[in-house]
Amino acid sequence: MKKTGFTLVEILIVVIILGILAAIVIPQFTEASNDARKSALVSDLQTVRSQLELFKVQHLDTYPGCFGANFSAANFLTQLQTKTNSDGTAGGTLGPYIQKFPANPFMNDDRTVREVTLDANGDAPIAGTEGWWFDPAVGKFGANHIDYRDY
Repeated sequence: MKKTGFTLVEILIVVIILGILAAIVIPQFTEASNDARKSALVSDLQTVRSQLELFKVQHLDTYPGCFGANFSAANFLTQLQTKTNSDGTAGGTLGPYIQKFPANPFMNDDRTVREVTLDANGDAPIAGTEGWWFDPAVGKFGANHIDYRDY
C-alpha cells in the first residue's frame, strides 16, 4: 500500500511563496491606510476652516472661543457645536456649525484644540497631545502633527 501526501520540501516551498506574497501585499495595505487617514484629515480641515469663517461672519467678526478677554478652547468647541446668538451666548438661532468636532487620525483621534501663536514663518509650534491648534489672532486652524500642519 502506497501512502500519498506532501513532502516536507513541498510544504516549505508553499510556505515560502505565501511569505513572499504577504511581504508584497501587506505594505500596500499599510500605505492605503495612511492615505485614507490623510484624506480624512484634509477633508476635516477644509470643513472646520469653512465653518470657522461662516461663524465669524455671523458673529460680529469674532471667531468661536474668542468672546471675552481670552481664548477658551472649551468655548471654541461648544460654540461650533451648539446654537448661539450673534454675541456667542448659547441658545440662539445660529449654528450649529459642526455636529461633532472631528478627530485627528494622526494624534490618537484626539478632538481637543490648543491655542497657539504662529511663528514668523506662519507655522504653528507642534507640541502637546491635542489633535488640533488654533491661532485666534489670525484665525488659522490646523492639525497638531508635524507632517500635516501645512494642509
